[in-house]
Amino acid sequence: MHTNKLANPGPLGLMGFGMTTVLLNLHNAGFFPLTSVIISMGIFFGGMAQIFAGILEFKKGNTFGLTAFTSYGCFWLSLVGVLLLPRMGLAEPTDATVLGVYLALWGVFTLFMFFGTLCANRALQFVFASLTLLFALLAIGNITGNHAILTFAGYEGIICGASAIYLAMAEVLNEQLGRTVLPIGSVTAPQAAKITATA
Repeated sequence: MHTNKLANPGPLGLMGFGMTTVLLNLHNAGFFPLTSVIISMGIFFGGMAQIFAGILEFKKGNTFGLTAFTSYGCFWLSLVGVLLLPRMGLAEPTDATVLGVYLALWGVFTLFMFFGTLCANRALQFVFASLTLLFALLAIGNITGNHAILTFAGYEGIICGASAIYLAMAEVLNEQLGRTVLPIGSVTAPQAAKITATA
């Protein structure tokens, strides 16, 4: 009997997403300016770590995890590109309206992915629901030029990122200790086992 158990790449991707999201949205909420710390996290943890997790989800046959982690990893890399390419003289700066459209498209993608979490655990559902709301707030705030909405989005984004960190650590600790230390609201639907906790 085949007993080789593959490790769960979900926590790695969730931490890459969660920590980078919290850091960026601390900036959006007005706590500190956009610096190399956020850009570096966007490249190496939010970007590369999530893409790596997505490739590992492919190995496990998890289409949802592959799509989610690889897409959001590329989101972080593209966002870094939006910030850095103009400074490097390789592209024109993006105005707020176009940035808003970019964020809105990611919001539409995230909404569709949220529906894919409905047979997964409640914690994962919260991550995707709050991320959908975050993209909507950021899109509206940029398109309308409403700074108050962008600031509110920052606080909402901190909650979203923190929920991903919680889910990542729940998966690690629950598996490592062999019992439920941090509950994630598991759903007992027949298909639930097919979707690991990914974001």
